[in-house]
Amino acid sequence: MTSSQRVIAALERKPTDRVPVFMWFHPSTTCRLAKLLEIPPDQVGHAMGNDIRQAWVNNNYAMEGVVHEHEGQSHLDYWGILWEKIGEFNQIVKFPLSEASRTTVLDYRFPTEHEPQLLAQMEPLLKCRPEFFVGVDVSPCVFEMYWRLRGLEITLLDMKTDPDLAYTMLGRCAEFAVALSEAAIERYRPDWLWSGDDVAGQQGLVMSPDLWREMIKPHLRRVVEVGKVRGLPVAYHCCGALRPIIPDLIELGINVLNPIQCNCPGMDPLELKREFGGKLTFMGGVDTQDLLPNGTVDQVRRATARLIEGMTSDGGGYILAASHTIPPETPDENIFAMFQEAGISKGEIFDRAAQIRRELGQSSAAASG
Repeated sequence: MTSSQRVIAALERKPTDRVPVFMWFHPSTTCRLAKLLEIPPDQVGHAMGNDIRQAWVNNNYAMEGVVHEHEGQSHLDYWGILWEKIGEFNQIVKFPLSEASRTTVLDYRFPTEHEPQLLAQMEPLLKCRPEFFVGVDVSPCVFEMYWRLRGLEITLLDMKTDPDLAYTMLGRCAEFAVALSEAAIERYRPDWLWSGDDVAGQQGLVMSPDLWREMIKPHLRRVVEVGKVRGLPVAYHCCGALRPIIPDLIELGINVLNPIQCNCPGMDPLELKREFGGKLTFMGGVDTQDLLPNGTVDQVRRATARLIEGMTSDGGGYILAASHTIPPETPDENIFAMFQEAGISKGEIFDRAAQIRRELGQSSAAASG
């Protein structure tokens, strides 16, 4: 099967030649694997066997797509958010609306004039077809987009003390995500629409389920419907313990849930599969907090095999992924053991890396000639 066929079959809960994979690596892990495989860092996912190719076209591009080499380097994004490289990741150091008056908040305008530049992140993925499954990521869509502008504490305060302001601004966040979704689907015909907002922490939602249903759900519905009316599967990303709203996500029409942080209350992957597997495809669930960094090779293999077997008990409905990025303290052999259980051998990975080196060498020779 091609990667595209493999993912489509999983979404349809049909058997596949191997479980599809979409693994995310911590930047340090990526660099280490790139050195081991002797390939550029941006080729690691391909060498390891990822079946999905995806690009950020909303504010997550500003967070993850802009890569700084040195600690303390920063950039101001199209939204007016100031990001700084702290450790391995870009983090917000200035929220543009954190000290703004109510009137100034309502006067804020999203960067619609930069839509062409944002959508252009999809261009490199066109060459991945038809072999790979191609997605467009329009997250953060509602709540997380607003708090990136306003600050988390102030956003939660707005939702309690000035719900009209919060509801209006959350709606505008959704409107921008809707516009990007419609334009990306029209221009690039992706295989799914990837949405998301982190509305949960390690122990539970950051707000009550009722407040989420009142303030967030109606706006998220508008984003989801962009994909649904065009016949596309819609994926949703939320870290943490979001178990109380999973039935709501299903009611909205969400098809795929990621990343299934298995150590959070109510987020045991096999339990979720038993309860919701007839209506959701799950992506994630490999423990990055203890198993991958601290387990033995045998423990990783047995846990991964158990996870895959349980999550594909209906014939499909699962995409192998970790519950977060694979941390840098994870031993190489644990990573290879996990992929081995997915049907991707260490030898296959190194062979694919060798092929990447050959292709890059040929491209370099052609360019210089």
